[in-house]
Amino acid sequence: MSWQEKTTMSLRQEFVQLAQSDAANMRLLCRRFAISPKTGYKWLKRYAESGASGLSDRSRRPQRSPTQTAGALEQRVLTLRAEHPTWGPRKLRVLLEREGVRALPATSTLSAILQRHGQIAASATLAHRPFVRFEQAAPNLLWQMDFKGHFPVQTGRCHPLCVLDDHSRFALGLAACADEQTATVRACLTTIFTRYGLPERMLMDNGPPWGTSSPVRWTPLTVWLLRLGIGVSHGRPYHPQTQGKDERFHRTVQEELLARQVLLDLPHAQQAFDTWRDTYNQLRPHEALDLVPPIQRYQPSPRSFPTELPPIAYEPGDQVRKVQKPGELFFHGHVVRINPAFVGQSVALRPTHADGVWALYFCAQPIATIDERALSRDT
Repeated sequence: MSWQEKTTMSLRQEFVQLAQSDAANMRLLCRRFAISPKTGYKWLKRYAESGASGLSDRSRRPQRSPTQTAGALEQRVLTLRAEHPTWGPRKLRVLLEREGVRALPATSTLSAILQRHGQIAASATLAHRPFVRFEQAAPNLLWQMDFKGHFPVQTGRCHPLCVLDDHSRFALGLAACADEQTATVRACLTTIFTRYGLPERMLMDNGPPWGTSSPVRWTPLTVWLLRLGIGVSHGRPYHPQTQGKDERFHRTVQEELLARQVLLDLPHAQQAFDTWRDTYNQLRPHEALDLVPPIQRYQPSPRSFPTELPPIAYEPGDQVRKVQKPGELFFHGHVVRINPAFVGQSVALRPTHADGVWALYFCAQPIATIDERALSRDT
């Protein structure tokens, strides 16, 4: 099953928002979205002329008139709250501003409206406090990936796979998976990499399929990521705050999506995921981003997903070995045992400043240290 079954309209909206950035590579973006540059520029022109309605197939929806009276304004606030039950007054104010409301009310006014109609408690407003956030300096420097807790559907269980850009909080993927196996995750990531390109690094926890309980955490999935030139990091064991943005995203998914509807099966879940993901990326004001949606901070990576993997190039002076089953290589007359995830791959031994100590590399990633003196003592 495809992890992303987006409508043509939602794809067009995502395309034009990404293409509007000054740093956008138009031809690369058109190739990622499988359209011609001529078509891409057509949608940009229609969007500039008519907004989102211009992206439909020549249908014309009447534009909403700005709210004129206090009573109409209050009703509009309540309508927006009903459409987005978890969004507070700051987010709702952004929506009113986008609609062209001329006499834009203060956040405190919107809060009072919601309190007066029993939509929020006064204590909840007082409890809201900003906090210090840390993020990467640009998109695609780090992606966070994790499975949200699985839940039952009629055909088994749904395992939501979440992939988030650290800088922009852009949700690159929200997939309704049947399991948490390597093949499933790799298929989802292939779809994401094809659309958005490759990140510099990915951060994951220590669970399968990208981690193990042993100190050496490499798995077939992380070996594949390294082969693509993606750095791999793991959070500290028992410290979920290392992936705080992904954990917060999970909470948002739970509050705004999973707690508000029953998902019957995986296709139904994926359809709901896709619809909600569009809202999250393109519409929802994000508190950590000065109340702009994530898509305004995101740009696809210039590093495209390769159709064929290039050969691995190691440095001159490296001693290259191929890892044999069950995870062994031969070095200076000794058998060196390494993680079996690298079986069939070529690795390089590189001397360090310490006499007799070698660093073992796979692609650009150091994966182990080998002390020749310890090998001799074991012989």
